[in-house]
Amino acid sequence: MAAAQALRGRAFFGPDGGPDADAFDTRCRHMLIEDARAGTLLACFRFLWIESGTGMGDSYSGQYYDLRRLEGFDGPLLELGRFCIRPGQSDPDILRLAWGAITALVDARGAQLLFGCASFSGTDPAPYAAAFAFLASRHAAPERWRVGRKAPEVVGFAPGPSDARAAQKLIPPLLRTYLSMGGWVSDHAVVDRQMNTLHVFTGVETAAIPPARARALRAIAG
Repeated sequence: MAAAQALRGRAFFGPDGGPDADAFDTRCRHMLIEDARAGTLLACFRFLWIESGTGMGDSYSGQYYDLRRLEGFDGPLLELGRFCIRPGQSDPDILRLAWGAITALVDARGAQLLFGCASFSGTDPAPYAAAFAFLASRHAAPERWRVGRKAPEVVGFAPGPSDARAAQKLIPPLLRTYLSMGGWVSDHAVVDRQMNTLHVFTGVETAAIPPARARALRAIAG
């Protein structure tokens, strides 16, 4: 946990930011991806099992979003958070390994929904206007799973025309991966000034992941 907190602090706040820690760390399990030869921590994320949708309010995301509509899930749910890659690392296999590990978790307990907060750097929404319009137009949550507003400071999304290629360049890689698996997002971002981010609730229904993608992920997990 200490190693994960140290990497998170470096990734989120810079080399002088100190460890990133909160009360959810002790409730979660932590996944580390290491370079075995160099003994270097390359990436990490934490995960929390929620036994059914009725427990969504106790999740990290539940602090910021009204998740009552998601109480309809009656099986295990998996919240992922604090994902980060060591600054300066760009090897795509790091993200692939992370998704292989997530796939193994999903299969082990039959998670019905993966969810969490995808983060855009900074608290100014203006640079991300095209991305937010793209998300609202192409990847809005189904009405039955619509996430409500709860945080005191939010940025609403308005569907509208946007250059899809340009918009996707603004979307963080982790969120792009969620979307490529059929993921959907909230209709607003939460302004988190402590973390200096705009975060967007994201969900992936595991049953809706395209079969070819699921096979590829299981190959990595194996």
